[in-house]
Amino acid sequence: MKLLMLGGTEFVGRAVTEAALARGWQVTVFHRGRHPAPDGAAVLHGDRMAPGGLAALDDGEWDAVVDTWSGAPSAVRDTARLLAGRVGRYAYVSTGSVYAYPPTQRLSERAPLVDGSPDATDADDYAAAKRGAEVAATDAFGDRALLVRAGLILGPYENIGRLPWWLGRIARGGPVLAPGPRELPLQYIDARDLAEWTLDAVRDGRGGAYNLVSESGHTTMGELLESCVRVTGSAAELRWTAPEDVLAAGIEPWTELPVWLPPGQLHDVMHGGDVAKALAAGLRCRPVAETVADTWEWLRSIGGVAPQRPDRPVLGLPAEKETVVLGR
Repeated sequence: MKLLMLGGTEFVGRAVTEAALARGWQVTVFHRGRHPAPDGAAVLHGDRMAPGGLAALDDGEWDAVVDTWSGAPSAVRDTARLLAGRVGRYAYVSTGSVYAYPPTQRLSERAPLVDGSPDATDADDYAAAKRGAEVAATDAFGDRALLVRAGLILGPYENIGRLPWWLGRIARGGPVLAPGPRELPLQYIDARDLAEWTLDAVRDGRGGAYNLVSESGHTTMGELLESCVRVTGSAAELRWTAPEDVLAAGIEPWTELPVWLPPGQLHDVMHGGDVAKALAAGLRCRPVAETVADTWEWLRSIGGVAPQRPDRPVLGLPAEKETVVLGR
């Protein structure tokens, strides 16, 4: 298989590139040149938002393209149109955020969607931008477009700051504010499992939308944080705190305590989606202990500090805020 990877140097894109190379596929990475591409990939440079920025893609044919773009939908529109006659399938890594909120049903691929325009030139509204990009890919490729609607993504190379923050905090030891309940179910996907499923899907000629996360309850908040304690070898003491006490302290779920959402509708949407379609199409998710251990090993290999995407906020609970809550 000949794969064109749009991006391919960070987090999900890198996981896809490395997985394809490991299969012996011929991989071409098209990116801006800000980060090195994995060894073994051919490289083309360009900036999708700059005039003439797609010139390096004017020639060439590929069996499939994988696109992780999260900016303006017009960039996906222009790229998909350019490649439609020379690429077999177009896989766009989207998000479950494209579903309308509040939901009227459990989120399956048939749930109502937000509005999004393929011609939008900004990404101020993340959900609308991702939906606009889905429309752009589908307009150009029809049923040859694969829409990979991921949820929470974890694993090595993470540059968002969720699992790396928890690992770093727990590695420092001492009492750790652990937001409860301990048995709170989580739904996520390891970037490497996303990569393997996506490559299988384009190889097998799949198209249309798929929710791509683990089954709800694949792990729990307790198992996630206890795995962090084990792999870091830390003497951290997890102090499980009731959700109402966390919220009463003015702590922001998801941003100040990454991954965590208190029980309720938003949690059920984020961690209770219907993934039957992807499971039937071969999705397999590794144990959370493996994801945590491999992410910790990667963090240690780069000095313990994860890269941070400049277009995303820095996540994590300020130490002074945690101290106040623990003191109660």
